[in-house]
Amino acid sequence: MTILFYDLVGHDTQRPFSPHCWKTKMALAHKGLDATKVPTRFLEVPKVEGGVSKTVPVIRDGDRVVADSFAIALYLDEAYPERPTLFSGEGGKAMARFIERWSQLTIHPYVATVALTDLNAMQDETNARYFRESREQSYGKRLEDVVAGRDAGLAGFRASLKPLRSMFSYQPFIGGEAPLFADYIVFGALQWARIASPYRLLEADDSVAQWFERCLDLHGGTGRQVAAAA
Repeated sequence: MTILFYDLVGHDTQRPFSPHCWKTKMALAHKGLDATKVPTRFLEVPKVEGGVSKTVPVIRDGDRVVADSFAIALYLDEAYPERPTLFSGEGGKAMARFIERWSQLTIHPYVATVALTDLNAMQDETNARYFRESREQSYGKRLEDVVAGRDAGLAGFRASLKPLRSMFSYQPFIGGEAPLFADYIVFGALQWARIASPYRLLEADDSVAQWFERCLDLHGGTGRQVAAAA
C-alpha cells in the first residue's frame, strides 16, 4: 500500500515549502518508498487524519499514522530496516537530534526573517489572512517590519554556518561520505528559503551552498522538482 504524505502547500499545490515536510520528502526518497502526496493548507491541518497533529508532516502507512518529521524518520527506519538507513545507529539518532535543535535555533529564525512576506504571498486569501494574523501576533510586529531586518542580519547568519563549512572541508555530507537524516534537517531549512524567496542566503562559492547543491541532486533530483523562487 502506498504511503499517504500530508504536505504543506499554499495556493499552488506544486510548490510545497515547509522545511519539516521537506525533511520527510527526502527521508522517503532516501528509503526508496513511494508516497502519495496530499496537498494540505494551513487551515486544513487540524482535519488531517482526524486531528492527529497541529502540524504537518503526517504520514499514513497502512494502519499506522505518524506525525512530526523526526518521528516519521524513526518510524521509517524501524519499519523498513532492509532499506538504506536514515541514522546509521543510535549515535546517528543522537547526532540528528543535536542538528535538529541547532537548525531550528540558528537557521530557522533567520530564514523566517527573510521569507515571511514571500510565504504570506504564497497563500490563498483565507490562509494568507491566518498566516499574517498568527505570525504578527507571534512577532509582535508587522511581517514587513520583520523582513526589513534581513539585510542587517545576513552577515551574522552566514557566520553562524562556520561549523558546517569546517565539516565540509573534510567530508561531503553531515552524515559523512553519504547523507543521513541529519543532512535532510538542514537541507529542509535551506530548501524552505529557496522555494519561498529569491533572496540570496549564500554565495555560490560557499561550501555550504555547494553541499546544498549536492543535496538538491540526491535521489534523482528530488529537491529540484520544485523550482527556486524567482
